[in-house]
Amino acid sequence: MSLLHHTTEGRPEAPALILGPSLGTALRLWDAQAPALARRHHVIRYDLPGHGASPAEADPPRTVAALAARVLALADALAVERFAYAGVSLGGAIGAHLAAHHPDRVTSLALVCASADFGAPEPWHARAARVRAEGVDRLAETAPARWFTPGHTPTEATRALVADQRAADPEAYAACCEAIAAYHLDEETLARVTAPTLVLAGRQDTATPPAHARHLADAVPHASLTEIDGAAHLAPAEQPARVTTALLDHFGSTADPEGLAADPEGLAADPEGLAAHREGLAVRRDVLGADHVDRATAATTAFTAPFQDFITRYAWGEIWTRPGLDRRTRSCVTLTALVARGHHEELALHVRAAVTNGLTPEEIGEVLLQSAVYCGVPAANSAFAVAARVLAELDKEDPR
Repeated sequence: MSLLHHTTEGRPEAPALILGPSLGTALRLWDAQAPALARRHHVIRYDLPGHGASPAEADPPRTVAALAARVLALADALAVERFAYAGVSLGGAIGAHLAAHHPDRVTSLALVCASADFGAPEPWHARAARVRAEGVDRLAETAPARWFTPGHTPTEATRALVADQRAADPEAYAACCEAIAAYHLDEETLARVTAPTLVLAGRQDTATPPAHARHLADAVPHASLTEIDGAAHLAPAEQPARVTTALLDHFGSTADPEGLAADPEGLAADPEGLAAHREGLAVRRDVLGADHVDRATAATTAFTAPFQDFITRYAWGEIWTRPGLDRRTRSCVTLTALVARGHHEELALHVRAAVTNGLTPEEIGEVLLQSAVYCGVPAANSAFAVAARVLAELDKEDPR
């Protein structure tokens, strides 16, 4: 039995998190999520047999249980006794099997665009026969329609996933189809899952529609359900920031309730700093908008993590939360300071924040006029141009 090809990221002493790919893809499916997850986890990504860099085999595994055994063998080879797990589609089925049959090994679980039953076995057997006869090229041609929403614009990342489909070994792919055909987890089996579970669905997923996710969430004890709009079957690739945020929230609150694993910022030894971080993150999302903060979080790397923690703790957790000034007043002060220093990108961000905090366009204009007296007319002139653009954008977004 060959060991599955895999990569590791993050500190080896951090809690382990195994990421499983979907049928036809490779470990790059998780490229957008792995750096952020590796901040607090030892992330282990693997390729299915005959996919990516995992070697093709004369007799590849043909059941989900056999594939799950390969994942356990990988964990054992890496001396990982217990681990969190997230998987997409077939990768999710492997995770559900592991959590139900090896609950002592799985600490936390995320099932992404997955199911307890992928439908009648006949179409899967037919697909396996077709791949054995014709190869995987025709499947690769139709993969974007199965994997992404109709309005999806191909990116370098999603094109690479289609290339992975084309490179898959036909016999290995067919064997995985047979594994899916035979797969079924009844409610009694799902009830044995004890790991805290997030079920994540793409709202436009036609391969595993949201109804499949709702069934999983209902059957797994204490599971939570998140549906992501604008995502089909490969949600991690199509909506990377939203999936990253959902996984960070889940694994941060379940696998590591205090958010302290692999703690380069030293929060474990600083309870006040931890509280400031939590409160600051909530205020930051409230003022700047969840989408902006989610994008910043998803783009965080090991290099930028200390700075992200710094601004979350000190700017948002200790200054913006002080009782001495209300948020409207803090927005006025912040706008003035940004005008004075000529930080136009931040100014645009905080014009939006000022509106969120209750300032009207007229009041924002008054702040800029005041700034003209004390910061200079050229600085205010540039600031008015920035503010006018942002306010026009906001007006188009909400024409009321």
